[in-house]
Amino acid sequence: MSTTGATADPLAALGSLPGVAESVESVRKAVDRVYGHRVMRRRSNEITSEAALRGARGSAALSGADWALEEVRRRTDFSADAEARVVGAALRLTAEAGQLLSIWRQSPLRVLARLHLVAAASDGDEVGRPRQAGEPVDEPLVELPLPDAREVSGRLEGLADLIIAGTSAPALVTAAVVHGELLALRPFTSRNGLVARAAERIVLIGSGLDPKAVCPAEVGHAELGRASYLAALDGYVSGTPEGMAAWIAHCGRAVELGVRESTAVCEALQRGAA
Repeated sequence: MSTTGATADPLAALGSLPGVAESVESVRKAVDRVYGHRVMRRRSNEITSEAALRGARGSAALSGADWALEEVRRRTDFSADAEARVVGAALRLTAEAGQLLSIWRQSPLRVLARLHLVAAASDGDEVGRPRQAGEPVDEPLVELPLPDAREVSGRLEGLADLIIAGTSAPALVTAAVVHGELLALRPFTSRNGLVARAAERIVLIGSGLDPKAVCPAEVGHAELGRASYLAALDGYVSGTPEGMAAWIAHCGRAVELGVRESTAVCEALQRGAA
């Protein structure tokens, strides 16, 4: 995303793209419905915990480890193989995201570095910092052209400046841009998809749209499917108004599907079947 132009708030300007206001309103109504569920008034902590688990499962699925929910719930060792390590990274990131909310608005780059450190779970010198010139990127499921390290640095700084300056853009728009920009840049040598989705989660929670973290967009992204996810990402990378609007709408639909998942959990708890 270009962070230059005539407007002082380019994120807010995206809110005027065709169809974006409708997506924002649809997401707001969906979130309000689940927050108004009677179970949320008594057992919101349980819904939050279940949403975290399901969100982590969804994020891992998009990174190539599509495990059944009960397998994620049952497993205790996430070091056995590559897929297990992906699932473990997704679970750690979901847990860590809630601890970083207060830091995000002041130092988003610090938060992103921490997210990568948590996801990579390695002491290599490439962990927890943007990649340098010549360093390879292990992100086989995203096949877009890879920006060079200099472009990555400049665009990360631009994104951080926008977050720190604040924006009047709806939370959905900001979350979608953060998510899309990190996937487009792949700023780290690994785990970029997981980090991007964790950052989206942080924006949605920290903005006040989903303060109790019960609307896991990762569930929706996984349900919509990897092909749809990557096609929408192509729209973001194109930078066209139509492409940007399509990506934001895709992210909005993902949040709504996350709401549907948590609503189903509420209903199950209400029936005493969860």
